[in-house]
Amino acid sequence: MDIALILSLVAVLAMGCQWLAWRVQLPAIVFLLLTGIVMGPVTGVLQPDVLFGQLLMPFVSLSVAIILFEGSLTLRFEEIRELGTVIRRIVSIGAIVVWVLIALATRYIMGFSWEVSALLGALLVVTGPTVIVPMLRSVRPKRNVANILRWEGIVIDPIGALFAVVCYEFILASSEYQAIEHTLVVFTQTVIAGSILGALAGYLLGIILRKQWLPEYLHSLIALSMVLMTFSLSNTIMHESGLLAVTVMGMWLSNMKDVHISHILNFKEDLTILLISVLFIVLAARIDFSLLFELGWKVILMLLVIQLLVRPIQVVVSTLFTDLTWKERAFLSWIAPRGIVAAAVSAIFAEKLQSQGYNEAVYLVPLTFFVIMGTVLLQSATARLIARMLDVREPEPTGFLIVGANRAARKIASELVKQGFRCVLTDSNWDNIRHARMDGLDTYYGNPVSEDADRYLDLTAIGNLMTLSPQRDANIVIAIHYRAFFGRQNIFTLFTSSYTNKSEKHSVSASYRGLILFGEELTFARLSELVATGYEMRTTTLSNEFTWSDYLEKHGDNVIPLFYIRKKGGVRPFCMQIDEKPEPGWKIMSLIAPSDLSESRALIPEAD
Repeated sequence: MDIALILSLVAVLAMGCQWLAWRVQLPAIVFLLLTGIVMGPVTGVLQPDVLFGQLLMPFVSLSVAIILFEGSLTLRFEEIRELGTVIRRIVSIGAIVVWVLIALATRYIMGFSWEVSALLGALLVVTGPTVIVPMLRSVRPKRNVANILRWEGIVIDPIGALFAVVCYEFILASSEYQAIEHTLVVFTQTVIAGSILGALAGYLLGIILRKQWLPEYLHSLIALSMVLMTFSLSNTIMHESGLLAVTVMGMWLSNMKDVHISHILNFKEDLTILLISVLFIVLAARIDFSLLFELGWKVILMLLVIQLLVRPIQVVVSTLFTDLTWKERAFLSWIAPRGIVAAAVSAIFAEKLQSQGYNEAVYLVPLTFFVIMGTVLLQSATARLIARMLDVREPEPTGFLIVGANRAARKIASELVKQGFRCVLTDSNWDNIRHARMDGLDTYYGNPVSEDADRYLDLTAIGNLMTLSPQRDANIVIAIHYRAFFGRQNIFTLFTSSYTNKSEKHSVSASYRGLILFGEELTFARLSELVATGYEMRTTTLSNEFTWSDYLEKHGDNVIPLFYIRKKGGVRPFCMQIDEKPEPGWKIMSLIAPSDLSESRALIPEAD
């Protein structure tokens, strides 16, 4: 088959797997590995070693470097001020515990030599940010638990690779008298080389971005080039120190002051998804499953030991004398899926060991992939249920971040809170914030796009943004800022005449301002006027006897529907772009005129 056609097919199937994972809310790795298995061992359509030749392993290594750099760009030290102890333990003492326990299990269950057992233990120390992050997005555990798992998944990857390097060097030097001394020297040199080069590269790139020495359209490409060069140069200076270097580089860059990396991060996220998808398919296509059948039931026992014994012991050791509850520790004990780094590094070191005459190394890759598949399938299928049973899930993100704490915004927020939806009002006007707090509403005093807001604005259970401020330009900036966080379909802004009165080249693009709230007639000035003249918020439940048509007919022009609450939960504002007819069982939240309110009250008998 034509090489170009095979590569195109891999790309198309990779994106198809990502789409399918999004539809069924499972990690994409499941479908990617199955696709690779079908294309490789089952049908023989994809033969990576023939297709890529000597470029295969360099491609794998460089791709993993980019993936780790992208993940480390999200690691900000202020996120772990209260969790630093747990994270440091889990990637140091905890990692050593995992290494030793898996090595022992491999030795006594699989019967491998101590050398191969130790190397497999090092390879399986890593978890996997490429698997954990989608899982966290689906499960939504509490913030402290999510931060621990996310930091562990990213930081542990270069540490696991470093352990593998130490094992490999020890194996090579095992015939020499000073093998331990040689291994310690290699370990120290690898850490020093990776850390220093990564810090220097991160600092240099940060200076370039801060001082605007390059046009913005080149920032992402320069960052990519520097990541590849840093990784390769570090590996040249000290073998396999590159993963540590790019991780340090990303962490250094993400924590530099006055360096804006959001555009770089967005580019890297897209590239990372493509690389992960292609890598899993390519690496899975190289698996020889006949080797797993040779190992038999032992691989199942190995998986159970890793899942039910090794991980819980690691978490217990790492969380002693901390403030984590037993439920949070139990959830951490269950979640540790392996990912792309374990797959890639196992492929690299298996070849090296085989070349040294260790025939058992041929089992490293299929066994590693089996552990990856087993942990991902088991944990992704049960994580949500376990999180719910342990009560460590965040509430559903159905609430609203409301820009503006004026009188109209307070009325709307109060009614939403009354119906069970969390609202946070943000405003730089202290009087508005003061009145909101007197009404018992959650507030943030300040600019919602400030660095302080990034650190302290609590968005727990918040999944929508609604701008109810008279500052139209500020509303647009805030909508753009939060679009990536909430999604464009959950950004809502009030209508303004500039959307229709200006020509296309002078008006704000609809993709930036979000969906238009409530209709063209309800501008901020009109909304404020209605509230000032006595319009009140009321919520009515529709039924088969009192339908949406009956509701509109009863109130006529005296009602302005604002929100509808579906029968199964979830609130949505009425929008110009969405024409959805409320059904029986739904609730309607509206502004109702004083005359209608008086008539409604007159029908209610006075209490005795």
